[in-house]
Amino acid sequence: MKGVKILRMKLKHTSAVAASALLLGGVATTPATAATGATGATAAACSVTAASITSGGDIAGTAITATSPVSAKYTKGPHLLTPGIAKAASTWTTALEVPAGSTTTGLVVLNDTLYSAYYSDLSGVPPTGLKKIGSGWRYFSVVEESFWQKETGSTVAASARYGFDGQLHRWVKDAKGVWHGEIAAGNFYSVKTMALISETQTYDTFLANTRGGALYTIRIPRTSPLKPIVKKVRTSTWQSFESLVAEKCGAQGTLLAAIDKDTGSAYLYAVGHANGTATVIKGLGKVPGTFKDPVYSLGTAEGQPPLFGE
Repeated sequence: MKGVKILRMKLKHTSAVAASALLLGGVATTPATAATGATGATAAACSVTAASITSGGDIAGTAITATSPVSAKYTKGPHLLTPGIAKAASTWTTALEVPAGSTTTGLVVLNDTLYSAYYSDLSGVPPTGLKKIGSGWRYFSVVEESFWQKETGSTVAASARYGFDGQLHRWVKDAKGVWHGEIAAGNFYSVKTMALISETQTYDTFLANTRGGALYTIRIPRTSPLKPIVKKVRTSTWQSFESLVAEKCGAQGTLLAAIDKDTGSAYLYAVGHANGTATVIKGLGKVPGTFKDPVYSLGTAEGQPPLFGE
């Protein structure tokens, strides 16, 4: 797939806002403030894009902004997939191309198979494409790829791919660029869904809700073997959400869209830097619109700094 880029930090941060305006044909992501958390007034400048795959196989997205009241703009993108076969998707990352245009990339689970996917408006390049990565993904409900880089252009970087099917799986890339799986971490069968909230040199962190209503952080050190560190954030009321979509807000906070597909409702939360039950979470209100697409994940722009919500 010539011309398709996948590294989030490849562009300068100043290009991220421009790139985000191209995401899904005009859905823009407002830059976060430089505050240390996402609660209170600091969340007012933040946005999160809930990218989705519709039942018809189209790409869509809702840009949700932490205004008062919460505001949202829905945009439908290109037709990418056969209707009804999408089970999960990673973060969709949009990169500006030179001299013009953009390409958006992500991972998708279609039936039993994991693919890398893209859609582009570049001339001379197919507008959409899929490349098979591997089979055995039928029962996975979450797929994600993390990427941390010390600074733009630096060779000091870390990345991982994750999958969740009741157990937490991780793949890491060797010096030759080949991905290798590790022994999965079990005992996560009560988890309903999760969203990546931190990408650092030494660990990644997911925010996860359970079928019983609790909310946890799952920190995953980059050391091997895979040994997640779980902390309870809340004990109840989070059981109705089938999808969590998280974006960085401020230097250390998170703007979280929690989606209840049964009712078609989404709610926005400003989450301070996660610290177990001491984590500050402020409900910002219900998001306008209907949220019943089969698959939701984050939509972002290449060049955004790594997530740092925990």
